[in-house]
Amino acid sequence: MAAKKLGTEPLIDPTAKVRQSTLGRYTEIGARTAFVESTLGDYSYVVNDSNVIYTTIGKFCSIAAHTRINPGNHPMQRASQSHFTYRASAYFDDATDDDAFFAWRRSTPVIIGHDVWIGHGAIILPGRTIGTGAVVAGGAIVTKDVAPYTIVAGNPAKPIRRRFPEAVAERLMALAWWDWEHAELRSALEDFRSLSIEAFLEKHER
Repeated sequence: MAAKKLGTEPLIDPTAKVRQSTLGRYTEIGARTAFVESTLGDYSYVVNDSNVIYTTIGKFCSIAAHTRINPGNHPMQRASQSHFTYRASAYFDDATDDDAFFAWRRSTPVIIGHDVWIGHGAIILPGRTIGTGAVVAGGAIVTKDVAPYTIVAGNPAKPIRRRFPEAVAERLMALAWWDWEHAELRSALEDFRSLSIEAFLEKHER
């Protein structure tokens, strides 16, 4: 079965809800996903039934189904932490929503680097940063920042191992292949597929 044809315009499933967000080229938002006040970098995708809010996602990120990125915090310090205190307009005809509460939520964005893989059902808590090249295993709950090119798993998520030695990761960061033009990516496609990481770096480092 052939893959969907992507292009410079984002591919958004009709059942997805995208609000006040920026989507790059060759991006895709899957079915029943909510993507709110967030940015999706070029070549990245979010699969079905996910929820993303107040998040900046880099290029070439792969985000699996049923993920939650920056799930809502409730005001635990108040007498009530219920919706009615900050989404008051839904409950009372003469009340307005609590703008200060939502400003507080926006003050703890999630930042995801480039070429990150987030597995099925993972949860990224507010204010966390996921470094470029990292992997978040399926079902993981990320409560702390994740270093670049590090694989984390579990609840709470903990480092399992690095994808590459630190020196190799630094060379990849310097190469920044995710900033290449579309034609350059196409010309290097076979190298991405077949070369070892060392051979790829040796060939493409400038």
